[in-house]
Amino acid sequence: MGSAITGWGEALPDHVVTNDDFAARLDTSDEWIVARTGIRQRRMGGTTSELAIDAGRAALKVADLDGADIDLLVLATTTPDQTIPATSSAVHDALGCRGGAFDLNAACAGFVYALVTADSLLHAGHHRALVIGSETLSKVTDQDDRSTAVLFGDGAAAIVLEAGARDELVLAYDLGVDGAATPLLYADHGGYIHMEGREVFRRAVRAELESIENVLSRAGVRPDDIALFVPHQANVRIIEAVNQRVGLSMERTALVLERTGNTSAASIPLALAEAADAGRVAEGDLVLLSGFGAGMTWASAVIRWGRRGLPR
Repeated sequence: MGSAITGWGEALPDHVVTNDDFAARLDTSDEWIVARTGIRQRRMGGTTSELAIDAGRAALKVADLDGADIDLLVLATTTPDQTIPATSSAVHDALGCRGGAFDLNAACAGFVYALVTADSLLHAGHHRALVIGSETLSKVTDQDDRSTAVLFGDGAAAIVLEAGARDELVLAYDLGVDGAATPLLYADHGGYIHMEGREVFRRAVRAELESIENVLSRAGVRPDDIALFVPHQANVRIIEAVNQRVGLSMERTALVLERTGNTSAASIPLALAEAADAGRVAEGDLVLLSGFGAGMTWASAVIRWGRRGLPR
């Protein structure tokens, strides 16, 4: 038996930081930021656990479940509230979940890693999983560094996975990492994000392109078969470059970075949740998820949307 996504939800801090807010104190402008990234504003505030809890509750509501129905929680994050314990412990407790919970750090590719992991554990015997991407990147970003401050924001989004569907949720996936690229994008304990922007851009396009080509081939589908593409929301120029080379239209691409900035492991589920709320995916549609990030990690998956044959 397969599995299905039955719920989704998001949580964004109330505080909005616009490009003009940065321009008022840094050597930058709204025009410069938009032209190079596609970002106009981002949200800042809250803790990783608070945002994860709110997003989890929203996803459970859509699924018509409560925390006690969940027997697995996977939290993708690069910004845990504490070194010890895992932030998922606090989220698990607040939502009243059963079973186990753990954090997963694969940077901006983390949500796809978490989705694939949770789906595999459903096949191993779990019944319902809550998968959350939650980040508070503002606390590890130097707000006086114009090259990074304008890029990152805070937020969370979640999905509910349920076992028992007639069809498989994940048709194919591709996970990878190039540890030699670690010095290009990192944050030391107690420090801020350091990024070699141009080289990250170049490698990100190449890594995501290869990952997408791999996963489409493994799933036995063509770009035209994809109803919705949900990429990591880092830079609209990266997304446009990948789309052009793969043959995916921007009209079939979910975008939220204009309003959220780069939210790392939260970016793909935020875009997916918004698309689902807008009715952009229907029963049986094929959805392509793809992300890349520090490490350098990458992950892509082709999933089939809908609750096909799911008993409730």
